[in-house]
Amino acid sequence: MTTTTTGTPTTPKRSTGTAHTRIEGYEKVTGTARYAGEIPFADLAHGWLAVSTVARGRILSLDVESVLRMPGVITVLHHGNAPRLNTDYIGTLGTPPDPTWTVFQHVRVPHLGWPVALIVAETPEQAREAAEALAVHYEREPHDVAFSATRPDVRPVDGFMPAVTEKGDLEAELAASDIVLDAEYTTPEEHHSMMEPHAATALWDDGRLEVIDSNQGATWVGNELAKLFSLAPDAVRVRSEHVGGGFGSKGVRAHQVAAVMAATAVGRPVRVVLTRRQMFSLTGYRSPTIQRVRLGASADGRLRALEHSAVNATSTVFDFVEPAAGPARVMYGAEAHHTANRVVRLDVPTPTFMRAPGEAPGSFALESAFDELAEKCGLDPIELRLRNEPERGPVSGLPFSSRNLRACFEEGARRFGWADRDPRPRVRREGRWLIGTGTAAGSFSAGAAPSTAVATAEADGTFTVRIAAADIGTGARTALTLLAADALDVTPDRVQVRIGDSDFGPAWIAGGSMGTRSWGWAVTAAASELRERLALGADIPPEGITVRSDTTEALQALTQKERHSFAAQFAEVAVDVTTGEVRVRRMLGIFAAGRIVNPLTARSQLLGGMIWGISMALHEEAVRDPATGGLYGADLAGYHVATNADVADIEADWVADPDPDDPVGLKGIGEVGIVGAAAAVANAVWHATGVRHRDLPIRPDRVLQAVTGAPDA
Repeated sequence: MTTTTTGTPTTPKRSTGTAHTRIEGYEKVTGTARYAGEIPFADLAHGWLAVSTVARGRILSLDVESVLRMPGVITVLHHGNAPRLNTDYIGTLGTPPDPTWTVFQHVRVPHLGWPVALIVAETPEQAREAAEALAVHYEREPHDVAFSATRPDVRPVDGFMPAVTEKGDLEAELAASDIVLDAEYTTPEEHHSMMEPHAATALWDDGRLEVIDSNQGATWVGNELAKLFSLAPDAVRVRSEHVGGGFGSKGVRAHQVAAVMAATAVGRPVRVVLTRRQMFSLTGYRSPTIQRVRLGASADGRLRALEHSAVNATSTVFDFVEPAAGPARVMYGAEAHHTANRVVRLDVPTPTFMRAPGEAPGSFALESAFDELAEKCGLDPIELRLRNEPERGPVSGLPFSSRNLRACFEEGARRFGWADRDPRPRVRREGRWLIGTGTAAGSFSAGAAPSTAVATAEADGTFTVRIAAADIGTGARTALTLLAADALDVTPDRVQVRIGDSDFGPAWIAGGSMGTRSWGWAVTAAASELRERLALGADIPPEGITVRSDTTEALQALTQKERHSFAAQFAEVAVDVTTGEVRVRRMLGIFAAGRIVNPLTARSQLLGGMIWGISMALHEEAVRDPATGGLYGADLAGYHVATNADVADIEADWVADPDPDDPVGLKGIGEVGIVGAAAAVANAVWHATGVRHRDLPIRPDRVLQAVTGAPDA
């Protein structure tokens, strides 16, 4: 029971589980929400990065003096005059700093588009003109961007999971299997392409560094900048209120580091905004992968052997692993179970996390292979998957907190009309279109990380919650408001949630589908304790009553289990074999993703992931020019993504999926929506045409080549 400010007792309805429009929605659609590159500052200077025009070599000299004479130019930072950075540390994510963003420290050039200088000027136009005029002289060296899984320098790297796992005698189980599948699958280089470009403004205020940024974690960026510039942690404040998309890309990057250097050099605020083309070389991407899947099964389709090995490209300066073999460690069990993630170093920018890192490309290979195995076994693709449901983690041996994949498939099959499907390929036709349906499973880990939150009961009867969370377009601000309202037993209009400020205390990043779960736990803990204190009749002083939570101990006490969200994806496609056009006519995703806080924004997140899966299956592909080491068409004209015309009838829903060990019951929905989606589309294309596509994207020329034997365009 609660009391309104007029003293009338009320019992508010639970806020979570019902649809709520986004709290900041009005500001965003009217343009009053200000992003990092729009916030005004007095005496603001502008920095523009000049980047290398060679893919490998050494900087011999820069013609700085002529640039300094150009209108409005204030200074030029480069390897000869930039501050020295501290790079001898382990960062927030447990890795050393990526040399890709420790700029201007040496003369080496490891890839095309490497930052070689920052021009600071009075206006962005003056800075850009000077950057384009800066002459840089190089000692050019031969570069290598040829990605292959057969190179002798391919090697295993642990990354955020062990590189290699092995259980049982793989070759013996394959030899004893009635049915064996051995196939190779590839996915191309892909880019985040969020609407808002990367932007940061740095300034010094009374000896303290402030950075206004577009990022996925103010704590993360603040900690890294403090270490890089050898500052005390409390000497750095990072703010990031509104973020126009991140998808894994908006962490620590060259532009933030360069902005801090420039602000230090000129003694005034400096803003650095990346161009769309610069984002293709400076802000990370999903590495291309080459994956081999070997499956051995008995005649009834039960697995005896599973091998999933993956190779991805990384830079010569930092080993980033795209753990595409990871999904196999969760999805299916076998007597012999081997997985491996390997990398090869090339003269390319460092890849990074991209929505469902590992799971998105890995599920394409694994779920395509399962579709092929179902055909060989003469089994329905859903039945094959359900026959190989593991009781415990296939590699870890740990129990699952909950695993409701079967419920997802049962509900999805009913709603999609799967039972009416003729399993034979290339039998359903509508005029010039061949029609096919496909399915795939997906999962994504449901982790949580220690976070802190502050909840204050204000004297006017409202409540303020502060947490260094990041809303990157997911609706996190709204979800946290609803969670706080329920924990306080008040209506959401009495709660204001403030986010995106490192001064609010440590909090986890918006990444790995861990954000809302980590923050929600901290917010619920703080709000619940505050409610208990108020229930004791405490008077609220003018400054309010404040409670701070820290979930570190609670997370350490959590029972060790396999925690994941799961998905069953269904797709129907139409393929025109005379033009190679593929249309996804309808798509359905059913998810088991824990407690759903806000159905409105949750459904949007899941649909967004599924649409990205369509884009991944049919459109997205960044191609490197072996002659230059750079990308063809490094812009949104040359890099194709799915648009409204590519998306027809698409629906997402979920099944009950409680986690009894989790006090807030959350898992994660930001990434599981894309997992399995590309495989479902590819499997539907096989069903329509009778031709299997093991290489993404399924371009029209590939369809024509496969179906008609026409030469590759």
